[in-house]
Amino acid sequence: DDVEDSNHSQLILQQSQPGVISIEHLSYTYPGMEGEALHDINLAVEKGDFLVVTGANGAGKTSLLMAMAGAVPQYYGGTMKGMVFPGGKAVTQASISDLASKVGVILSDYSAQIVTLTVGEEMAFTLENHGYSPEEIKKRSKEALAKVRLTGLEKREVSTLSGGQRQVVAAVLAEEPEVLIFDEPTSAMDPEGISEFYEMVGRLNRENGLTVVVAEHHLEAVLPYANRFVLLDRGHLLSEGTPEQVMKFMMSHQVY
Repeated sequence: DDVEDSNHSQLILQQSQPGVISIEHLSYTYPGMEGEALHDINLAVEKGDFLVVTGANGAGKTSLLMAMAGAVPQYYGGTMKGMVFPGGKAVTQASISDLASKVGVILSDYSAQIVTLTVGEEMAFTLENHGYSPEEIKKRSKEALAKVRLTGLEKREVSTLSGGQRQVVAAVLAEEPEVLIFDEPTSAMDPEGISEFYEMVGRLNRENGLTVVVAEHHLEAVLPYANRFVLLDRGHLLSEGTPEQVMKFMMSHQVY
């Protein structure tokens, strides 16, 4: 059957549960694919959460994160059932740029998001694209660098930082999103880089109240910081709760 595109502009859509992101009966199929990437997912991301999405390759982790950011279905197309409310707005009733100010996304290939040479230039580029004045850019850049303890590194070349992860975080923070989403951010890092990265993200979560959602395989690295785990398997949400609850489920059901 032909399915009509709709932005639901004639409807008043409201989330039915509290949370900075509310996912309600979400099923999703990529264009041209058979079978659902996500099936009937219900999940609320609470303000201040450090939520870890885990599961084997192909479990649907990236699809779920992209849905939280509004890229599914707005960027990828395909067929979506149910609804996602990032920042209180239905994804079909908001633009991706509108959602980007609330939800910042760091892709697994973080180097692809770096466009300039120095830390300062990178942050200015991000903010200029959002129409901020030079004074506001200077102020926001300074505040964001202080948050991630990179003060004074404006002139440093991005390539000399540890892989650029910290700099990318700073660039996204300059826009002050409510939620920061990381898609397998540690896939190209060594163990030292992984622990340094999560120390920083954990501090932002605790001290600045930033809500963090991360897709991750290295569960031992996120355990000191996470308050919630979500376990996916072939597009289904199998378990959700504290890290202890979900890991007990994984053990008893021999999953992943």
